[in-house]
Amino acid sequence: MELISTLKNNKFLNITLAIITIILFVLFILFRQTSTFRFDVYLTYKNSISKSLLNTIIVSLIALIGSLVLGFIFYLLSVSKIKYLNYLVSLLREIVYGTPLLVMIVVMAFLIGPAFGSLNRVFLGTIALILYMSPYMMNVFKAGISSIPEEQYLAMDLYNFTTFQKYRYIIIPQVIRVLMPPMMNNFSMIIKGSALLNVLAFNELFYQISIIQPQTFAYIEGYLIMWILYLIVTIPLSVLSKQIEKRFSIWKLKLKI
Repeated sequence: MELISTLKNNKFLNITLAIITIILFVLFILFRQTSTFRFDVYLTYKNSISKSLLNTIIVSLIALIGSLVLGFIFYLLSVSKIKYLNYLVSLLREIVYGTPLLVMIVVMAFLIGPAFGSLNRVFLGTIALILYMSPYMMNVFKAGISSIPEEQYLAMDLYNFTTFQKYRYIIIPQVIRVLMPPMMNNFSMIIKGSALLNVLAFNELFYQISIIQPQTFAYIEGYLIMWILYLIVTIPLSVLSKQIEKRFSIWKLKLKI
């Protein structure tokens, strides 16, 4: 009973046990393999793999910033008094929700882009990522702005704030605190989604590994390296998101007190 009580209350012990469980499971899988892994063959390509990982992070950052801007524009249009804009954004959102990211990348790169005279596949693929994530960012803005108490809007109207002043001094500073955790989660989604840019021959991580695999015949090792590298990027983002969310919860609690 004392052990059970300790497990319930000791956070560090529970985290340690969880990590050990995962490690033991991985070791079990590795030792059950009938052939040996040849990770050393990828050492020759470490520079190209590092470059492709950097490309993945860069294009993901661009897509994150772009989707933040476009998501905010979508939000403004969705709350506009012009009904046409409301319906337009709503329709675009449903189209994006119903379209797989891979299909959107292909349509943007080989159909929409050429119609506007653009054949830059990497640029068009990045635009597809931005467009795909924008409705999700719009929902984040909507949730953040709706969390602002009605009293603050009344106070802004009382002091005759312009629309710009409302967003600049009151709304956006508060929304940023709400925005950070889901933004980090969306960034992880973008990083994983960027792997689909390999269909455009963009030198991101998935594409580079897929080129190296036929040269080394170490296919499983390539997927494992890719998996580990994605986890190295996304797990810290997930942890950071939880820390930001925790800090925001504490800030909101203090604000209520």
